[in-house]
Amino acid sequence: MLKKRSFIVLLVVLVFIFSACSANEAVNNNTAYDNQVENVNGSDETANDENSQEDDVDESAAEETAVEEDAPQPIEVVDGLGKTIVLDTAAMKVVSLAPSNTEILYAIGAGEQVIARDDFSNFPAEALDLPAVGGSWGNLSTEAILALEPDLILANMLYSVETIESLEALGLVVYTVPNPLDFDDLFVNMFDVAKLVGKTEEATQVIEELQARVDAVVVIVAVVAEPSPVVFYELDATDPNAPYSAGSDTYVDTIITMAGGTNMAAAIGSSWVQISVEEIIAQDPDMILLGDSMFGITIESVIERPGWDVLTAIQNGQIFPFNDDLVSSSGPRMVEGLEEMAKVFFPNHFE
Repeated sequence: MLKKRSFIVLLVVLVFIFSACSANEAVNNNTAYDNQVENVNGSDETANDENSQEDDVDESAAEETAVEEDAPQPIEVVDGLGKTIVLDTAAMKVVSLAPSNTEILYAIGAGEQVIARDDFSNFPAEALDLPAVGGSWGNLSTEAILALEPDLILANMLYSVETIESLEALGLVVYTVPNPLDFDDLFVNMFDVAKLVGKTEEATQVIEELQARVDAVVVIVAVVAEPSPVVFYELDATDPNAPYSAGSDTYVDTIITMAGGTNMAAAIGSSWVQISVEEIIAQDPDMILLGDSMFGITIESVIERPGWDVLTAIQNGQIFPFNDDLVSSSGPRMVEGLEEMAKVFFPNHFE
């Protein structure tokens, strides 16, 4: 009986010890799990902090890039003298020193930015309301120009290098527009000027419209079956025995050719040529265009010139006054000059 009771007591003790061990192991296991969870959570929080810092860095970099992209970039354009003109921002106060430049500025929508003009700018009509500061014959009023405080002076290749440098010496920014020899050159000039005055979008649209008009003339001229007329284009007949004309490498020559004519003076081999009556008679042009009609030269006065009555153009009544501004002023109206000249050459094919 005593042995049996001792056995029961021993069994109870063993059960108690086993239960205690199991409880301790469970506690230890739970503690280890909790530590793992804390470690994992801690790692996640650290990773999240690191990712957040990286996101902040990326956002900051993106913001800096956006600011750099939004910041105005300097405007750089190479002019007709090979100089690089740099402006921090688009010019808002422009002095135009050539009729062609004035036409370009108004055509691309920068008319309100023009604050003065040269003496010869007469188109568009509103340009005549601007103060004049002289012309290309050495009579520029530098005092008047300085008083206007312009951002930009637009000159052309008729001005001497010395004149340009004298303006620059006064602290003025001068861009010399190149002489165009064809419409591609003209359109480049227009776009470069547009860059300087912040009108590139407007210029692009205008250039596309002008190009379409040029293309329309070229297409019609290409299918005309009539022979190309030999044309004498008179620029200045101050001496009627040796009038001036436009030879090769001029935009007048380009327009005559594109309109379907043959420029008589191109064979002389010079840009602006004085031609004797004897040479004119020898060439015997089919047509005479009077670019100097705006200076009082009339059809009747040409007919009355001694020796000119033998010319085919006079005998056939093919003498026409022509608006020289449309072809001698190298602005957007050169396109109109092409259209008008094609009408003179081939009236049955153009309205």
